[in-house]
Amino acid sequence: MSKHVETDKLDEVDRRIVVATQKGLPLVAQPYHAVAEELGLDAAEVMKRLQRMEADGVIRRIGVVPNHYALGYRFNGMTVWDVEDSAARELGARVGALDCVSHCYLRPRHMPDWPYNLFAMVHGRDREAAEQDVAKIAEVLGDRCRDHQVLFSTRILKKTGLRLSA
Repeated sequence: MSKHVETDKLDEVDRRIVVATQKGLPLVAQPYHAVAEELGLDAAEVMKRLQRMEADGVIRRIGVVPNHYALGYRFNGMTVWDVEDSAARELGARVGALDCVSHCYLRPRHMPDWPYNLFAMVHGRDREAAEQDVAKIAEVLGDRCRDHQVLFSTRILKKTGLRLSA
């Protein structure tokens, strides 16, 4: 369950840091130093505040969001699996640990039309590579999987979260 974060509790410096970083960090050797320089702050203070905001749930995570298409991965498939509910967490952890899976999570079923409860994203340079990754997942799940599908992307969706105004 996600925390509700009241952004009005951010002080002025926190808000400036969030606004300066919410579209991404600068692509330089020391991005936090660049942000600090832009805001007239000390780099150590920027890093300390970002760590605190992440720990407090103001910032969910700081990470890379790759454009898989630009990296040559044209076959991006969300695999959906119907696994036993009693084993879903354990199986999901095993699937999520596979190198070929970029993210894996549980979702509720919507019966009778949608029996799938385990989702795992794979990325392949071609369809055969993606299908090999799907086979690896199927091997991990074994006979505890009743059915699955692969939903390949047909276009790139913009990935952004909440944005604060300056």
